[in-house]
Amino acid sequence: MKILIAGIDGYLGWPLALHLSGRGHEVGGIDMYLRRKWVEEMSSWSALPISSMPERLVALKERHDREISFWEGDLTNYDFVEGIIREFEPDAVVHLGECPSAPYSMIDVHHAKWVQSNNVDSTFNLIFAMRDHRPEAHLLKLGTMGEYGTPGMPIPEGFFEIEYRGHKDRLPFPRQAGSWYHWSKVHGSNNIMFACKIYGLRATDIMQGVVFGTQTDEMAGDPRLLSRLDFDQAFGTAINRFCCQAVIGHPLTPYGRGHQKRGFLPLRDSMQCFTLALENPPEHGEYRVFNQFHEVYDIVSLANTVREVSSDLGLDVEVRHLDNPRMELEEHFYEPDHQHLLDLGYQPAHDVATEVRMMVGDLIAHRDRIEAKKDALVPDVNWSGRRSRVGFVGEQTVSTRD
Repeated sequence: MKILIAGIDGYLGWPLALHLSGRGHEVGGIDMYLRRKWVEEMSSWSALPISSMPERLVALKERHDREISFWEGDLTNYDFVEGIIREFEPDAVVHLGECPSAPYSMIDVHHAKWVQSNNVDSTFNLIFAMRDHRPEAHLLKLGTMGEYGTPGMPIPEGFFEIEYRGHKDRLPFPRQAGSWYHWSKVHGSNNIMFACKIYGLRATDIMQGVVFGTQTDEMAGDPRLLSRLDFDQAFGTAINRFCCQAVIGHPLTPYGRGHQKRGFLPLRDSMQCFTLALENPPEHGEYRVFNQFHEVYDIVSLANTVREVSSDLGLDVEVRHLDNPRMELEEHFYEPDHQHLLDLGYQPAHDVATEVRMMVGDLIAHRDRIEAKKDALVPDVNWSGRRSRVGFVGEQTVSTRD
């Protein structure tokens, strides 16, 4: 199968390229290196040193004797996207080329507008280029469990049966996004669903939980093949931040009471799930939704898991709660379904604690890199529209508007 990955330089895109090429698929990729620039804007860098794309491609050839086609360019440029679809003729397109940060989208009007336009425009360009040149190809788009929000009822996989005033129907489950970023993902999902209906495209929308981890099998033995791992407030997820904090002896910092619940899965499990979806495509005209995660944790339980694992590795860390800069429910019901991928054969590789142990062990070797950018661990982007350093619960902070 010929698979094009939009966003191949990112945390998920690069290991997915390695994984798919290792299974015999012909892989091509697009990127404009924006993730590197966004993280730099947040005064941070990857905890793991990462190679340039040319260095990665050389390493792949030397280590595994495999090649990947690569194009550098902007997914919001339709002529560029159309040209690649026509040249590469993919059987499947994986859309990972969006800005993936809720805090980044909440900084100010400029960031909010940019995230919305970048994410929606890039999806439109892929839809129309595929419609006109590869109408039988499969579009796999990375969504997020955050599209659903935290409703007070179980979350199905995209659709649910409803009866209202004596009538029954199968409808898209309501979305209750919590940031401008998450709303951009909702808009993308709706646009893809509509494109499947009117153009007969086939698409899988992956509502993914929080992915974490530093390793996949294909990276082993060559540091040039490592993927990035961010720990700043905008692009570092909670579990990444906790592991990096543990390595430098910084308190682990759940927001608020820390009882927000989320779905989590290791990086290698994410690769397995993407592959299952790609190798078992939907029917012509079908729009399907997979909720992709392994375990549900509340954030403070996750922090305690990191603390316990770190203690076993000789690291002395504590958990200290930060005032919550976000507007979100901290006590809520959370029961999402995730049966579709299990039906396709998904078998979880590791539990959270086992994967965290590997992460912390890998990160210890890069303690100096984390220490050098430790200020990026403490958030100053508030959903209220103010920029201020967030203090530990009970401490006084001074707020300043941008």
